[in-house]
Amino acid sequence: MPRMIYDYTKSVLERVSFDPLLFMKELKKAIKNLLPYEIELLSKWLNYFTSEKPELQPCLIVINEN
Repeated sequence: MPRMIYDYTKSVLERVSFDPLLFMKELKKAIKNLLPYEIELLSKWLNYFTSEKPELQPCLIVINEN
């Protein structure tokens, strides 16, 4: 079950990646709902996902605060 939440979180973030503010909002929501090891996985995925999306890179500070 937790894996489903993690996968759902990734799909939501991919869908809202056109808007950095919405992306940030969804990322904050995800951090509240995910387990610590899932947040670590999400952090690695975000580094990869945002590598070619410079407009989203400032959002990474939210996940690095945790």
